Amino acid sequence: MHPSPLTALCPALAETRTPVPYPHPGAHSDPQQYPQPYLRSKGRSAHGLALSFTLPGDVRSAFIGRTAIAAALKAHGLSSSIWPTMLAVAELITVTVRMSPGKELYVSLGHRDDALRLLVWDQHPRHLRAPADAALCETRRRRALWLLTAVVDDWGGEWGACDATSPQRGTKSLVRLPR
Repeated sequence: MHPSPLTALCPALAETRTPVPYPHPGAHSDPQQYPQPYLRSKGRSAHGLALSFTLPGDVRSAFIGRTAIAAALKAHGLSSSIWPTMLAVAELITVTVRMSPGKELYVSLGHRDDALRLLVWDQHPRHLRAPADAALCETRRRRALWLLTAVVDDWGGEWGACDATSPQRGTKSLVRLPR
């Protein structure tokens, strides 16, 4: 098997071939031609920001996540936080898709206690029978998120990942960015 940029990060999934996403028509076209989401604030402040959505486990989901997050932040008067939050969601989605190829992921963004809180939850299973795989999997996830770590640290925030609580399964990655 030849390694590709779409190879799964998880050692348990590395043995199986990760599906290559279907070709996207106009993949090299002008991004301005894509429809832009329109969110109207209706006089809401940042305190009313609550956005959540589910995305397919595809590398192009990062674009959808960035676009939706940017529109929500702009609609709620948080334009100064667009850049780090868009980068955080794109990095988390990209790594999540490589950890759980083809499985849906959940994204949530909210504003509370004068901070933006971003959550990306994936369906990557725990490695209960192979502790060595679990450690390697966690190491690979953290290494793949080096850019997220740098940006969150630079903006005075924090991030981490934990197992989802029962009955859910998978991993929740959380980012907190002060406003």
